Amino acid sequence: MSTLFRIIGPGRAGRAFGEALEDSGWTSMGFLGRGDDLTDAAHGVDLLVIATPDAAISGVAGAVTPSGHAVVAHLAGSLGPAVLAPHPRRAAIHPLVSLPPGGGVHLKGAWFAVSGDPLAWRVVSDLDGRPLAVADDARTSYHAAAVIASNHLVALLGQVERVAATAGVPFQAYLDLARGTLDNVAALGPAAALTGPVARGDWATVALHLAVLPVEERAAYRALADQAARLRPCR
Repeated sequence: MSTLFRIIGPGRAGRAFGEALEDSGWTSMGFLGRGDDLTDAAHGVDLLVIATPDAAISGVAGAVTPSGHAVVAHLAGSLGPAVLAPHPRRAAIHPLVSLPPGGGVHLKGAWFAVSGDPLAWRVVSDLDGRPLAVADDARTSYHAAAVIASNHLVALLGQVERVAATAGVPFQAYLDLARGTLDNVAALGPAAALTGPVARGDWATVALHLAVLPVEERAAYRALADQAARLRPCR
């Protein structure tokens, strides 16, 4: 018998999650959005997914009449299942993927931070995902690391693009460098993969860089040089 699900929140995350579930053999009972009556949203389904912004999850969950059968889950990274009270069966299922506007998002095979009802683990299994058992009191730290790994990486590459333009060098050249560096980190770990002036203790070159960088780019360079220096004792 097919497993039935419904999603509240037809945004990027909700749509991607729904498509992945349908591709895995689950049956969608549709999406609900702003202005829809949520009272019976948990009725007639095995899984109700709340895919709204984090701040709205508790209020949305409170608008749904609890069901003894349906699991109510959210997709937030920094929150545990407790925010879904008073629903008796609840779970948190956070896909550890980037969700860019207009980009194709594939959740099959992704990492997922999971806690709560056992059905959540079945969801990840059906998506061929890799589960991460994250304790509820550790989810904010988990999510902070996710933001650093994805959002802050994008911000860093934005700085690369700006500084590269001042040298007349195409951004693509640095993207290839970044890809190779990620491969090195994957193979060796961050400390062993560190190269460049900080790894050598060449602070004179760091000072030269700071002198030529636009003023608005210097604070980020200094901060990341300090972070790179933290890796040196591990080498």
